[in-house]
Amino acid sequence: MTGSDLWLVGSGPMASAYASVLDDLGQEFEVIGRGPTSAADFEQTTGHPVRTGGVDRALQASRAPETAIVAVTVDQLAETARSLLMAGVSRVLLEKPGGLGSEEIRSVREAAGGSSVVIAYNRRQYSSVHAARRAIEEDGGVTSFTFEVTEWPHAAEPVQVGESIRRRWFLAQSSHVVDLAFHLGGRPADWRSWAAGSLPWHRESARFAGAGVSDAGATFSYHGDWEGPGRWGLEVLTRRRRLILQPLEQLRTMALGSLETETVPPEDDLDVRFKPGIHRQTAAFLKGDDDVACLLADHQENLAVYETMAGYR
Repeated sequence: MTGSDLWLVGSGPMASAYASVLDDLGQEFEVIGRGPTSAADFEQTTGHPVRTGGVDRALQASRAPETAIVAVTVDQLAETARSLLMAGVSRVLLEKPGGLGSEEIRSVREAAGGSSVVIAYNRRQYSSVHAARRAIEEDGGVTSFTFEVTEWPHAAEPVQVGESIRRRWFLAQSSHVVDLAFHLGGRPADWRSWAAGSLPWHRESARFAGAGVSDAGATFSYHGDWEGPGRWGLEVLTRRRRLILQPLEQLRTMALGSLETETVPPEDDLDVRFKPGIHRQTAAFLKGDDDVACLLADHQENLAVYETMAGYR
């Protein structure tokens, strides 16, 4: 694709991460940003010029590209995606979580029509997760899994983002690990959840628990407490081993009959040279390879689960 065929929409840190990958892939692209401050920082960091004024102004001045990567702030994701899709963009990689609720995701899907939208849950493309998928396949599938959704910064307000994003922090942040858990173990089929507590910036909930059975037949449970210490984590069990992803970038395994864990070495250095998962995710998207991607229709169903877990509905 030429630069006019691929737009990178956004000029913040996430867009810079994509720019590094696109450069490594030898892919031409044009950058569409909004404000001059972030554009200047992006240009200094990446060496790529930014067309400022936002995506709507860019669409008025130019024909729509065939493909777009959308890496704007979370509260602008859905609106930006709608503008691109209604202008005729045929394929969009939309940063997670794609919107701040089911209504926003529904509006994106309506605007998509026959276009393809991938939600950029890059943890699915971690080297550690690739190794976990291979182990799961070798062992005949997942029997059970458990995951932790405790967030940094515990009870401190995430002031680096706007209020609307803080109010939906479970979607904006915690859904990263939840998506990965259900990607590996299956989407909830029969389950229950509980949410309790409250924070000044997240009124609906501060503590989370749930359990059930996935559509793959695996039992699962989860827990999180934003008022106490902890971190994300995921453990997946097969009939032969326990797969431990904590941190998610590293895979440790425990064989049946042993209490010792072994660290699985990464297959390459992509997650060191680039923001983890972004290189594989971008390369797959550009090739049209959606084998492990989170497609918009699936994400719409998942989002209803996330909102229930968070106490939003």
